[in-house]
Amino acid sequence: MPEDSLELTTANLVRRLLDSRNASGYWEGKLASSALATATAIVALALTDRQRFDALISAGIGWLAAHRNSDGGWGDTVLSISNISTTALAWAAFAVAVPGAYPVVESGAAAWLVRSAGTLEPHRLAAAISRRYGKDRTFSIPILTVLALAGKLGDGPVAWRRVMQLPFELAAFPQRWFHALRLPVVSYALPALIAIGQLRHSKAPTRNHLTRALRNLTRRSTLRLLGRIQPSSGGFLEATPLTSFVVMSLAAAGEGANRVVTRGVEFLTRSCRSDGSWAIDTNLATWVTTLSVNALAGLAETPSPLAPAGRQAILDWLLGQQYREVHPYTLAAPGAWAWTDLPGGVPDADDTPGAILALHNLAPESEAARQAAIAGITWLADLQNSDGGIPTFCRGWGKLPFDRSSPDLTAHSLVAWSAWFDALPEALRDRIRRATRRALVFLSRSQQPDGSWIPLWFGNQFAEGDRNPVYGTGRVLIALGASLPGPVPLAVIRRALDWLLAAQNPDGGWGGAPGIASSIEETAVALHACAANAGAVPEAVVRRGAEWLMKASEQVTRVAPSPIGFYFASLWYFEELYPLIFATAALRRVRG
Repeated sequence: MPEDSLELTTANLVRRLLDSRNASGYWEGKLASSALATATAIVALALTDRQRFDALISAGIGWLAAHRNSDGGWGDTVLSISNISTTALAWAAFAVAVPGAYPVVESGAAAWLVRSAGTLEPHRLAAAISRRYGKDRTFSIPILTVLALAGKLGDGPVAWRRVMQLPFELAAFPQRWFHALRLPVVSYALPALIAIGQLRHSKAPTRNHLTRALRNLTRRSTLRLLGRIQPSSGGFLEATPLTSFVVMSLAAAGEGANRVVTRGVEFLTRSCRSDGSWAIDTNLATWVTTLSVNALAGLAETPSPLAPAGRQAILDWLLGQQYREVHPYTLAAPGAWAWTDLPGGVPDADDTPGAILALHNLAPESEAARQAAIAGITWLADLQNSDGGIPTFCRGWGKLPFDRSSPDLTAHSLVAWSAWFDALPEALRDRIRRATRRALVFLSRSQQPDGSWIPLWFGNQFAEGDRNPVYGTGRVLIALGASLPGPVPLAVIRRALDWLLAAQNPDGGWGGAPGIASSIEETAVALHACAANAGAVPEAVVRRGAEWLMKASEQVTRVAPSPIGFYFASLWYFEELYPLIFATAALRRVRG
């Protein structure tokens, strides 16, 4: 490929990325507006005080009406295909907030649901929604709760018995016991477990006298727990859907005056956008900042944040985001990072490796950075599951998504461990050698029969099962191409590379899986993986991928995002910075 074209495109990408920083010198990004988040916020505000929040509700309803898909349904973002979850929630939002005011929109949504579920008969509609999520009740129960509140599941206790009772009384036990109680929701959903569980109990209490008595006895104590774990911003996880589910459930259960509701409403009103929509979360500032720093690592020829003044500002900010105390929500130990700089974040094993790697790229000689990295590396090692993989939040919590080991988080941790390995105390180096061997065993065992890996936090709406094996395989190959303190399984790498090369589209790019249309994000990750293993990849593959990526970037006059992000409970999102960051990292790696 022409060297000057590669140089120009890379320079333009870097410039655009640098220009995307905020006034404080780090990146906040911008998450897509979400029909799902907007629908849940509308329901929460309408059930809390319809008259008081009339302007916000009307603007949100107007936004939903204007952004439905041509088939009558809604996807999670404006670029998403329609799905049963978001369409059901939007359909319910119209019924709760403005019944009958948008007959064409409501009838179109109903028709879409009939095509998807086969009927609007409550029992079968509830079953169709439950089937989408299988054993994980984290999101199916909140959706059914909204439908019951909207009168879509029938009347009285019969309707509410179609909503599974969440055992909120278990939250009265010590939190350290939760992993042994096998809750039907993942760890981050504790607020919904309490709030929705209490609403369901108030509407259709169990006929078992002992269980009913226990739930009555633990109502106040679990509400107090809910208040203790609510962040100062009022937003649980800074997430609009989760906060909305809590607010609407407590309000409908007669707890509208509770401080949890008041603070949750304040969060919802504050996070509404000027066009009437809500995003699924406030921001991913820590995540996109560490991604940006790592994409720009080593750039000396541009005025980058890795120049002294900008580097120090980001370093100070990033050090300030590290959790120094036990987290009250998940009881996570100190030493990790969350995805956001806001109080609703929760320490996790994707943002922590990103931060550890960014510290090394910002200030490898800084003792403060080294000590922070040691704490983060130890936190990750403590999180490692018995299978050798890394889960998201809690070691050994359960087998549900986000609480089990995943290849992308494990790969990310390997890169972070290797970056600081030579600077670690000897005892920790020995531990990381062992942890690395175990992680590599996990990656070998979790490799799919075709050679790919399935990630947890990214998907593709056009691929089978909404999976994104291109992203997952790319991330693991990037890690295996690093200098790891352990023997890298060459046969595993070869199988993965063979799969990835076969997945390249005729146009030179990659989609989320073979035969899926190419996107900037997926092409960039795949290209980065090929460049990280350049000795085993034909030059023609790299050239064609780079040419597609440069053309798609249009010399950076337009870098369009794709909805490839999977948020909590498999909610789709896109982040405007992703294509810019991923393309910068890939083309810089190709350029060398």
